[in-house]
Amino acid sequence: MKTAIVLSLFAAFASAFSAAPNGQRRTTSLSAIEICEGVEFDTISREWRCKWSPDDDKKSLVEAQKALESVLPDVKSVEGVEGVQRVVCGGCLDFKVVTTLPADKFGEWEEKGFEPESKFIEKLKSIDGLSVVETQTYTNMPV
Repeated sequence: MKTAIVLSLFAAFASAFSAAPNGQRRTTSLSAIEICEGVEFDTISREWRCKWSPDDDKKSLVEAQKALESVLPDVKSVEGVEGVQRVVCGGCLDFKVVTTLPADKFGEWEEKGFEPESKFIEKLKSIDGLSVVETQTYTNMPV
């Protein structure tokens, strides 16, 4: 289903080749996908996230970091990866890993189950003190 959504968004790409209305200059780059007027993207991110506990000297956060380190070489070796970021919030106790790829490479990774996602998610779920283990896909563009 997600692949169908991404492919339908790629269909919007064809509008980049049409003439701009009323002689206006088109600002969409040839590699960007336009969701709607003014909302374009050419990069997609996959986020893996959970909540950690401050208990036991933040042991769950330490273990989440170790789990990340165990899959990081595999994540970085995914074809097309532009970056992998780890986000930690001490206020809301978030631990997030964001992997970013060009839109035209993202579908290939999705078809492979975002590997090593399942391995990483299972590791997170096995760590005492972690909760709300989730994933999300979204576009990611500088503005």
